Amino acid sequence: MKTLSSLLTEQGAKCGDQTFCFYENEELSYASFEATSNALAHGLLARKIKKGAVVAFLLPNIPEWLLTFYAVIKTGAAAAPINSLLKAEEIRFILENSEARILITIPQFVEMVREMQLELPELREVYVLGDEAPRGMFVFDKLLSDNAEAPDVAIDPNDPACIIYTSGMTGRPKGAVLTHKNYLANAQQIVQALDITARDRLLNILPMFHVNAQLVTFIAPLLAGASMVLMRGFSPRQFLPALDRYKATAFTGVPTVYAILNELPDAEDYDLSMLRFCICGAAPMPMDVFERFEIKYKTKIIEGYGLSEATCASSINPIRGKRKVGSIGRPLPGIEMKLVDESGKEVATGAEGEIIVRGDTVMLGYLNDAAATADTLRNGWLFTGDIGYVDEDGFFFIRGRKKDMIIRGGENIYPREVEDVLIKHPQIKEVAVVGKPDPIWGEEVTAYIVVEGQERPSRTQLMEFARQHLADYKCPTSMVFVESLPKTAMMKVRRWALREE
Repeated sequence: MKTLSSLLTEQGAKCGDQTFCFYENEELSYASFEATSNALAHGLLARKIKKGAVVAFLLPNIPEWLLTFYAVIKTGAAAAPINSLLKAEEIRFILENSEARILITIPQFVEMVREMQLELPELREVYVLGDEAPRGMFVFDKLLSDNAEAPDVAIDPNDPACIIYTSGMTGRPKGAVLTHKNYLANAQQIVQALDITARDRLLNILPMFHVNAQLVTFIAPLLAGASMVLMRGFSPRQFLPALDRYKATAFTGVPTVYAILNELPDAEDYDLSMLRFCICGAAPMPMDVFERFEIKYKTKIIEGYGLSEATCASSINPIRGKRKVGSIGRPLPGIEMKLVDESGKEVATGAEGEIIVRGDTVMLGYLNDAAATADTLRNGWLFTGDIGYVDEDGFFFIRGRKKDMIIRGGENIYPREVEDVLIKHPQIKEVAVVGKPDPIWGEEVTAYIVVEGQERPSRTQLMEFARQHLADYKCPTSMVFVESLPKTAMMKVRRWALREE
């Protein structure tokens, strides 16, 4: 069976000078990608990096991210990409938990890393991109050897390839250990479901430390012999010119991206005729945003569902035929999904239950956390913590997170249901609903609201609006107006932060 290492070696020989990655004014060919990642891998091997080791990297969306990822896995070690938006304490925790031997980063993070080095005895060396490195650290180019041949390292498909640290929405992040088989299985499923071919160019604006960017716009096109367009991030002013310039055929984004694109006044100035589809994940897509985008840009949005613990995507709406707006689609080929009750018994069609997933994409477990692993992986099934239902056509729908459910006076309330109503109010731009402790009712419904424009609606107006669409017990009993909502790098609301406020 293939590994990620053998995949690049095969594609490097097969696709040769074909461009794999477009980045600003640079182009990285398949052959160059293979050769440079090999040279970097030999440099890591010379530093005693081998199976069982972990190499961490704290890098933005640049070609060196791709090269480092591949160089690490070619040594048989595991890559540990770190969210570059995290604070020092969070980064120190990941470096300590992963027991990373080497860290690769950029000058921006040098001072922060220097301060934590003394607390991390396992971290032997730090390499910095650029022409020089501070005392006690090394220049990244020092890792490059003269050997551009693929390293002779025996790697099994079930060996760890990458440790993906969750966003920490419920506290400390956990490291999901993903194997070569996990990545290849999910990439093949994505290629098949989206009909990705060598003619495609997938543009990436999402952070590369996230599985969405890694699978959909990196490993999937690599597997298909296609190309990726790498951007440092999402910039409304640069996004449409990039789609036009590179003739991108697809991109993946979060609902916030689509909402912003809907407001751009000059979309018709660009040739986007090559755009086949767009993918939305990570958070629910408001119906009006969905419909406006498809009309404005004359393309289709494909909604899907997944989580880091299952590599990336577990279900998706069909790219051809019937789609259901608001649904997360049907399971990908080779993936089983079902809904179960508290006892683990499968529920009937239309009934609510917890979504569980099984297949070759499910992680090995959480690094150094046996208790969390045992709670999440049971009898080969991954318990996602997401509550939903499946309709008579086999389409899955999400109601909310199990841990986010509010129980008021014995009644279950899903925050998303309340949010879907409030967001329809013309003066509400964003909203997040959480449960707050109450001595009488157990929990009360609290809404955190970001208003649209300068004028703030009254609480009475919003309560009356909510009561028109929701049972009284589901309506917020308190409303807090805020400038912005706390979010993760993938724009998911950090509900736990609101609850702790």
